[in-house]
Amino acid sequence: MNLISRISQHFQDSVQTKLSAVEVMAAPLARAVEMMVQTLMNNGKILACGNGGSAADSQHFAAELVGRFERERPELAAVALTVDSSILTAVANDYSFDEVFAKQVRALGQPGDVLLAISTSGNSPNVLAAVRAAREREMRVVALTGKGGGAMNQVLGEADVHLCVPADRTARIQETHLLAIHCLCDGIDCMLLGDA
Repeated sequence: MNLISRISQHFQDSVQTKLSAVEVMAAPLARAVEMMVQTLMNNGKILACGNGGSAADSQHFAAELVGRFERERPELAAVALTVDSSILTAVANDYSFDEVFAKQVRALGQPGDVLLAISTSGNSPNVLAAVRAAREREMRVVALTGKGGGAMNQVLGEADVHLCVPADRTARIQETHLLAIHCLCDGIDCMLLGDA
């Protein structure tokens, strides 16, 4: 086994996935930025959720909005639904793990807010339940998926934005999700602050 060759292949595969993704994701990313900016300008908030690496991505996104991305600016309203261990364990214990995000969406979400729903397969039951709860609350959804979008394709509405990475390998999807998150953050800052 040649580790240098193997590592080089990871880099090449990641670059190729991102180049393939830009063709299908650039326009929906722009729509998602516009949706999020409209929400923030109307004193709304963005809730974010996902499992595992996608949980970390939801936290990363919220941190970039509440703190800053690359430029100083006022704080923006974003909440990662993955961080409150008491809520997560209480809901998982008393109801089911499928409800850990949906209950928070119903408690915190308001009409006009946005849910950033992240699932590499598009099939995570708790993320899908959160999307359904967001629809009940008259929220819009930006979904980050891969692998063809899975069940997410059936729960999204016409006003929602589906950002589906054209890949099947989880690592490549997650790498592209991080790039998409940075595109969202940069686009939001650009629309609010102008070009840098």
